Amino acid sequence: MGGPKASRPNMPGYGIADAKEGKGLLSWEWAAERLTSARTYWIATTRLSGQPHVMPVWGVWIDDAFYFSTGNQSRKARNLIENPRCSICCELGEDQIVLEGSAQLMDDANLARKFGEAYQAKYDFDMEGFNEPFYAVHPKAIFGFTTADDQFTKTATRWMFD
Repeated sequence: MGGPKASRPNMPGYGIADAKEGKGLLSWEWAAERLTSARTYWIATTRLSGQPHVMPVWGVWIDDAFYFSTGNQSRKARNLIENPRCSICCELGEDQIVLEGSAQLMDDANLARKFGEAYQAKYDFDMEGFNEPFYAVHPKAIFGFTTADDQFTKTATRWMFD
């Protein structure tokens, strides 16, 4: 898959280079590899009061979506019921990814099996019998950066999804 359309993010004041300068735009494969390989992700949700809530989660990247599970009564689950918009962030060495999208509660048995298998392979944690909900976050936008060798301003990339 070629992936979504890449461009430079609009970040006034950061000195972000033109898309053809520096090392150019990062590839979609670069982003997908990091979304797949990261171990811990951070999910940001919003309480009804508007107060942000951020917590670490484990998750897996499958077919261009981020999947994770959380308890029915967790703050993040209760926040997502009221407002499914969220951000997922991860860091792998000097590389950072920020995903913006909406979480959707999943109930497809085949997808639950696929999620469970990927989760087991990644974390050595068996999801069988784990009767808590799981979610898919389909991205609207993903931002990727690297701070390796002062490359932040020359590699910052935004991928937009339909």
